[in-house]
Amino acid sequence: MFSNDDSYINNVFDGNGAGVAVMYTKKVVMYNNTFKNSVGDASYGILLKEISDAEIVGNRFLHNTAALFLEGANRILIKYNVFTNNGWGLKIQANCMENTVTENNFTGNTFDVSTNGSLVLNSFDRNFWDKYEGYDLNKDQFGDVPFSPFWNVYSSIIENNPIAMLLFRSFMVTLLERTEKLIPCITPENFRYNKPVLKAYDL
Repeated sequence: MFSNDDSYINNVFDGNGAGVAVMYTKKVVMYNNTFKNSVGDASYGILLKEISDAEIVGNRFLHNTAALFLEGANRILIKYNVFTNNGWGLKIQANCMENTVTENNFTGNTFDVSTNGSLVLNSFDRNFWDKYEGYDLNKDQFGDVPFSPFWNVYSSIIENNPIAMLLFRSFMVTLLERTEKLIPCITPENFRYNKPVLKAYDL
């Protein structure tokens, strides 16, 4: 806490009870680290609270309950990272602003991104989402149909009622997900993102 201008480079954080927590700090950089196997009710690969003007670039988040958790985080660059087989790839609270999430791979996560509010003040662009099922008719390497990694009915329910996780992979949840794909208008407009990448980055 209260430790500005720090650098985390080329480390492996494996099997930590709570993961890496950085709070009330600015100008932190995290390059080429691996955060894995932080599993538990209050476990994160990285927890950032009241952080500003930081860079999280080229890291790998593997098998964490929540890979990256942001609360009160502003002007963070999250780029060239791999989020694989986590419970939540990215949990970003509604009080986070002006963060840029770009050119990352999200694969095999139960939930790619979640939030606790209805307003998103951050930029999500040119990421690869393995859950995206769109198409590219104009061959520009980006999906023609907008994608909403942030919001679905079930993740919204989980955010407010964690006990509903018991219904994961049930018929009812599958039905909710299929309904959203057939009737995309139920997804809030500000949770839709254009230009999802169709091929994973070589990171």
